[in-house]
Amino acid sequence: MLITRAPVRISFAGGGTDLPAYSARYGGAVVSTTIDKYFYVFLNVGADDAIQITSSDYRTFYRHDADTPMLFDGDLSLPRAIFNHFGLTRGVSMFLASEIPPGTGLGSSSAVAVAIIKAVTTARGLFLSKQQIAELACQIELEKLGEPIGKQDQYAAAFGGLNLIQFSATGVTVEPLPIAPATRRELEKNTLLFFTGATRAASSILRAQKQSSEQDDPQVLDALHAVKAMAFEVKAALARGDLARFGELLDAAWQHKKKFAAGISNARIDEAYALARRNGARGGKVTGAGGGGFLMLYCEPSRQAAVTQALEDMGLRRMDFRFETEGARVLVNAGLRISDGADAT
Repeated sequence: MLITRAPVRISFAGGGTDLPAYSARYGGAVVSTTIDKYFYVFLNVGADDAIQITSSDYRTFYRHDADTPMLFDGDLSLPRAIFNHFGLTRGVSMFLASEIPPGTGLGSSSAVAVAIIKAVTTARGLFLSKQQIAELACQIELEKLGEPIGKQDQYAAAFGGLNLIQFSATGVTVEPLPIAPATRRELEKNTLLFFTGATRAASSILRAQKQSSEQDDPQVLDALHAVKAMAFEVKAALARGDLARFGELLDAAWQHKKKFAAGISNARIDEAYALARRNGARGGKVTGAGGGGFLMLYCEPSRQAAVTQALEDMGLRRMDFRFETEGARVLVNAGLRISDGADAT
């Protein structure tokens, strides 16, 4: 048995500028942190002449017989694409489980990719760096599967921690933010997550944003330029411990983000956000591409009870969490090995 995990993330500023349609031309920048909610992969091997994959989150099962082509469309396309990349066709059983629901804007799909790659490469004796794991996850998601997504989630899940991640046509760099321990603790304590109760597929929103970027839509490009600049402002605010300014920047970034594409916000999200602000939250945003998932807020402790009560009365639910710094890692490795010939041994 081999068990790996990779964390999900919350993005504070710059989200959307990591999509290649924008970053390859203008460069992108995101400030994000991983949190202690994880995607887990349980990998085992045996003598079976098949691949078997079970997902608890999607309540589905897939079996691939070794004498048929490994396709990667439909259910569980991501793990199937990763197995295809490594030439695995038999003798592997994999179970997938997450601490959060899929489609909630915390980068869970890319955490899946990173955790599976970490498991398979460890089992094959291929000790990839964090950079290499993130790059391979991007390659499989963006190129092999053609997903209209960016690259921040893969790097966040692989590296872990609070980082400024920059994107360009030539590559991706990850810079840990050297903020004071007291500032980090206060930031963690004052950042809240509320589940809206709605999940969504981000692909339609991201495809619209991609198309607008490629067509040089001035409103969308201006908004993307603005949130990229705010990523550096957030970095500076955190470095000097100015968390009040940090909260204000979250609000400004959210107003720009809503211009990226239709569907990023809706009447219920707008109502919840306005309610949180009236009760004392300084700023916030919907996580991920938008349309549902979690509402992330920055709120001082003296106002958190009022904000929590108001949002829970509206039907949202607060999720407690902590920041994490490890990124993808192996939890259990009982000496499992998969041979280069794609047979489990």
